[in-house]
Formats: sequence, structure tokens, C-alpha cells
Amino acid sequence: MSALGRVVRSGVGRRRVQTLVVALATLMSVASAVVAGSLVVASSAPFEHAFGRAHGAHLTAQIDGGKATAAQATATADLPGVTASAGPFPVAVVSLTARGGGPLPELTVAGRSSSGGPVDRLEITAGRWPSGPDEIMMPVQVPPDVGVGSTLTAPGGRTLKVVGQARSVTGSADAWTTPAGLAALRTAKAPATTQMLYRFSGSPAKSALAADRSKLAAALPKGALAGTQSYLDAKYVADREAATFVPFLMAFGALGLGMSVIVVAGVVGGTVGANLRRIGILKAIGCTPAEVVRAYVAQALVPAGAGTLLGVVLGNLIAYPLLGDVQQVYGTTGLSVAWWVDVAVAAGALLVVAVAALVPALRAGRLRSAEAIAVGRAPSTGRGRWAQRIAGRLPLHRAVTLGLATPFARPVRSASMLAAVMFGTAAATFAIGLAASLNTIGAARDPAASAAVSVMGGDPAPQQQGPPPGQGPAQGPAQEPAQGPAEGPPSMDGAKVKAAISAQSGTASFYGVRTAQATVTGVVGAIDMRLYQDDLRAAAYDIIAGHWITGPGQAVVPTHFLDVTGHRVGDTITVLGQGTAVRLRIVGEAFDLENDGMRVHAAASSFSGVENQGAADEYLVRLKPGVSTASYISGLNSALQPLGAQAMASADDTSSTIVILDSLAALLTLLLVTVAGLGVLNAVVLDTRERVHDLGVCKAIGMSPRQTIAMVLASVAALGAAGGLAGLPAGIALHHLVMPLMGDAAGTRLTPHMTAVYDVPLVVPLALGGIVIAMLGALLPAGWAAKARTATALRTE
Repeated sequence: MSALGRVVRSGVGRRRVQTLVVALATLMSVASAVVAGSLVVASSAPFEHAFGRAHGAHLTAQIDGGKATAAQATATADLPGVTASAGPFPVAVVSLTARGGGPLPELTVAGRSSSGGPVDRLEITAGRWPSGPDEIMMPVQVPPDVGVGSTLTAPGGRTLKVVGQARSVTGSADAWTTPAGLAALRTAKAPATTQMLYRFSGSPAKSALAADRSKLAAALPKGALAGTQSYLDAKYVADREAATFVPFLMAFGALGLGMSVIVVAGVVGGTVGANLRRIGILKAIGCTPAEVVRAYVAQALVPAGAGTLLGVVLGNLIAYPLLGDVQQVYGTTGLSVAWWVDVAVAAGALLVVAVAALVPALRAGRLRSAEAIAVGRAPSTGRGRWAQRIAGRLPLHRAVTLGLATPFARPVRSASMLAAVMFGTAAATFAIGLAASLNTIGAARDPAASAAVSVMGGDPAPQQQGPPPGQGPAQGPAQEPAQGPAEGPPSMDGAKVKAAISAQSGTASFYGVRTAQATVTGVVGAIDMRLYQDDLRAAAYDIIAGHWITGPGQAVVPTHFLDVTGHRVGDTITVLGQGTAVRLRIVGEAFDLENDGMRVHAAASSFSGVENQGAADEYLVRLKPGVSTASYISGLNSALQPLGAQAMASADDTSSTIVILDSLAALLTLLLVTVAGLGVLNAVVLDTRERVHDLGVCKAIGMSPRQTIAMVLASVAALGAAGGLAGLPAGIALHHLVMPLMGDAAGTRLTPHMTAVYDVPLVVPLALGGIVIAMLGALLPAGWAAKARTATALRTE
């Protein structure tokens, strides 16, 4: 081994605390960056590749054929920015029934002559394209009894043969047939709707697509544009869960990166300051300035390399469970962390460490041998004396005043300690605020969680389950009949059940809810309808804009529904179900993440003209304060048993995503706070070693071990308080920046009370967190200083 290598090995082995601090700081930042980077790449790459391969449609437009002719629709292909188009294709919402099975969910069927074309080339995964009006192409994932070769029954008794299966990368339709076949499927009551598909230059963002939609609406007769669907909606479904983690992990990665820079610079700077005599000796025996610089940079890179390696491993272990299974949607291979993400993050981390270590290492290289040997490791004469004089006038014990003045003897080192405490406090503030916001969001996900008791039929019929994320309603299993918002027999006698609930002692309020499928004009595929009755206020979701439904003719929809359809609060939508069209005015935007944000909430009385509109699937009951849930359920079940209904305690449905985010936040915060504490420990160790002679003098004139501990702790108390006060607003600002980004990734906006979580009882302890971090970091070296023998300390110069 070369002489330079022995110097590096000796420095790394001798300064174990500094080595551990650098390794942990690097591990933290690398692990966060690997997870965030891999999620960004994995959530985008499958969709982008499939979208480019299939020439997917940037915008899918539904045009009212009664207000715009085919020629007018075709003319929109010449609008500025349009690089390719396809259509117009006739479309219709059709209810089909499987031979020997039940009805399927309502399907948006498009009439196309082939699977190819300039836009939205369909991928045929089985069978062939329809060649006649009595043949149909189904989506990839269908019930077992609706495979290739099976037959379906259309309204009017027409029989359709399934001749193949296909997928559309942008979900332009649920199923396909020939134009003639579509004309035969369309009923007399159904509106004549056509579909146009557009591609624009580049990869247009949300704002650009909104502008393109406005141009399209202006080019068509007024009211002819029934609805649009953006390719970003399909991408959102594919990467929704993974994308939610990205802003949160990038925030922790940035905190970890900043902590790495501060800690590495502080460690190397402190090492240089504490080893001036050693540096002088190295130069005296022949080491060049460049070799000294390389030696101190290498002493930082060795532990950083170990931390980087462990961080890459930890990041991969965390990332794999978070990667979505979107390859099933786009036919891609299994997702994994891209190798170049690991390489890029590792190289970037080591580069940052090298740059952070270079500045103090250059100082070591510039020192003259004679000056370094003569100065040694003591602070400059007179540095911080003014602080000692001011502190000495305070009405405190002399040991405390000596400690308060200590940081001014080494201002650069103290600044590094202050920054470490600030970053640690900011991380704790951000994480605790994040947990509070997530808990608030968890409680707001479903107002049914606030109901203590749920009443359902004693033998409730199985309900149609929503499709898996990323798939149209027709692509999931359909084991039960798809029902419009007003169809299907009641599972229990609603009037008698409501009377029993009202008569039960302890009932505060209750409401009924029914879930059904319907279609909305301009939206591809079926969506969920939630129909409410009785106490509508008790059923209210958290409202982002507008207000909750107060009566018939009103609808409340999630943020993503508005983004997909291009509607806003105040617009009117047409809901189709069981051959009946009902117009509803959107009166509110709700915080609702269920069913991929594609759900409509309305009062059951909006469908008062349809049979069985009063039937409810479930009644949710709130109890008066102090009422025992178990006793209430027992009494209510006695009255419900003859009615074929049953009461039970409402289930506590905790989101697994929220649990994972909380766990990750706790883990990463613990790492950051630990690194901050170790940064303080490193600085205090250097201080106590430099002042060991002074400590011996203080002990010789009567300073007790407790007073020594008090002096060391006082030396970091003020820095801890200042770092805590500085880190608190930084953590709050980071929280207010990241939470809306996480909401956007999840496809929703947030209500004010979901972000305004920092009240006085929470802020005060967080402001004191800096002192706690500093004290914990200084506690161990304070104990070492207290145990040092006086004679040994006096012999050490």
C-alpha cells in the first residue's frame, strides 16, 4: 500500500464517529433518491413505450351527431397543432348479456373498419378483427364465459359472436365492431354520437390539451362537443399509486442530500481544523499539497462509498414493493428498478460528497508546514473572547456561561452544527405534518367511516365490483348484472327498515346509500353512481369547491371526473341508465379517490320517475353521544331480524397506501434525525478533544463532573434552539409544497384542513425539537468529558 493509502486508512480507522456520520448521511440520501427515481421511470416508461408503439390518441372527442355532421367532425383534423387524426367513428353505449350468464357492464362500443389507422392502433391479443355486423371485438380481460367464440345477446335479441380480443392504450372504447354492426346496435332512444381521435405535436401537457379542447369546441357547432378524454387520464390510471410516492420521496431525498453536504463538509472541515499539526508533519516529510487534498477527500469518499452501496441496496428493497403492476395493462415485461437509476444516483452522491469535501481539503492543501506545526489544533488566540465576556454577565452558573460562549470559538464548525440541527428539525416537522395530513385524508376518504353502525340485507346479494385500476369497466370480471341508477329489486324493505332505525333508542341520524352503474354522455365506459336518501348532510364528503348535494337534480363529482370530462362546477351532465336520461347539475367537487376518481354522487330523488328509486343497499347510522355500539346493534337486530336485515359495526377501512407512507416517513425521518444528532456529536467530540487541556484546568480548580456535563450541553443548547426555530418554518413550507403535489399525483385537489395541520400544540414541541436533537447528540461526548481524569487532561496539550 502506498504512503497516501496508509494515511487515508489511518484517518478513516481513527475517526470512527465521523466515518459513521458520513456513511449514514449518504445512505439516507441515496436510498430516497433511488426509490424516487425508480418510481418516476417505472411509472412512465411502460405507458410511454406502449403509447408510442400504438400511436395513441392524445385526445379522444365524443361529438353529438345531431349537432355536427360527419364532414364538420372530419374538418377538425385541420386544426392548428393536429399532426394526425382518425374518425369519425360511430359509438354507442350498449348493454350486452352473455349466453348462459348475466348481463355485462354497459360498454362503449365503437364502429371501426379495422384495428389500424394513423391514431390509436389497437393491439389484437386473440382472434381476429370483426368482418360482419354480427361480430364483436371484446377487451383483453373479460369474464371466462365471454372469450373468443362465445356469443352475446344485444338489445332487441340480436346475437353477436365474439371473434377476438384487443386493447386500446388510451381506452378510446370498451369494445369494437364494424360501422354497420354499430348502426344495428344503436337504439332509437340513444343519441347519435361519433368519435374523433387526435394526435398533437410532441407530448402535450395538461394545459396544452385544455387549449386544444377549446379550439376543438370552437370549431364545432355550439354544444356539439359532448366530451373529451385525454391520454393523460390513461397514464394517470397506470402510474397513480407509484406517482403518489414520488413528491414525498423527492422531498426526503433533497433533505438527505442537503444533510450529506453539510455533514461531509463539517466532518472534513473539523478534521482539518483538528489535525493542523498532522498536516504540517505530512508536508514536512514530503507530501505535496495535491496529495494532502486527495487524502482528505478520500477519507470522506471511503465511508460515503459504503453508505452509497448500502443506500442502493436499501432503495431497491423499498422500491420493488411500490412498483405497480402496469405491465398487465400495456403488455410490457415485469417492472424493476432501472440499472441506470442505481448508477446515476450512486455517481451523483459520490460527486456531491467529493465536492463537499474538496473545499475544506483545499484549505489543508494550502497550509504551510511551519505554520501548521506551530499553530497546532488550538483555536486562534482571542477568538470568541467577546462572547465569553458577554455570557459571563448573565445570572447563570459559570459552567453554563462557559458553554454558551464555546460556539463562537469555532464559528464555521458551529454553523455546520446549526445547519445539521435545522435539517433534522425540518425533516421531523415535515414528517409529523405529513402524518397528520394523511390521517386527515384517511378519515375523509369515506364519510361512512364516521357512522358507527351499518344496516344491510340479512343475505345481501353480491355487488358488482369496480374494475381494476387502469382498466375500463368492461375489462374486469362481470359476475352480476350491471344496473342503472334506478334498476334492480330492493334487497330489503326500505320503509320498514327506516322505521325500525328511527324507533331505536340512541339513533342520532341515518342515511341510505345505493351503488349502481350508469353512463355519462361523453365518458367512455360505465361509471359508479352513489345515490343517497334521508339525511343527505350526514353522507357529505369533504368538499373542495361548491357544496354537497341538497336535493334532486344535483350531482357532486371528484376532481378527476372534472379533469377527464373537462367539466367544471356549475356545468350540467346527462346520466344514462336503464334507457332513461337524467340531467344533473354539478354543484360540488368532492375529495373522493374511489373508482379512480370516476364516480357521481346524487340524491336518489333525482330518479324519482323510475321504479324502485327508493331502494337502498345499505343504511349508515350515527349514534348519540354515550350510546354503546354493541348494545345498540343488539337492540336494533331484534327489530330488523323479521325484516330480513342485519345491523353490524361499520368496518374501519385503513388505506394501505397511507400506512406505507406513514411507515416510510417514520423510517426516513428517524434516519435524518439520527444523522443530525451524529453531526452534533461529531462537532462536540472535536471541541472536547481540542479543549481537553482547558477541561483539565477547570476540573483542577473545582469543576465537578455534573458541571462539566452542563458546560458541554450548554455549548449546543443555543445552537439547538436556533436550529429548531429555523428548521420549523422550513419543514412547514416543505409540507405545504409537497402535499398538493401528492394530491395532484393521486388525481385530486386537497381541502384546506388537510394541509393546515400545524396548530399551536403541535408547533411548540416541534420548535423545541432542535434543542432535543442537539442535547442528544452532545450527551455522549459530555459524558466522556466528565469522566476524563484531571491529571490526564493536564498532560494532554
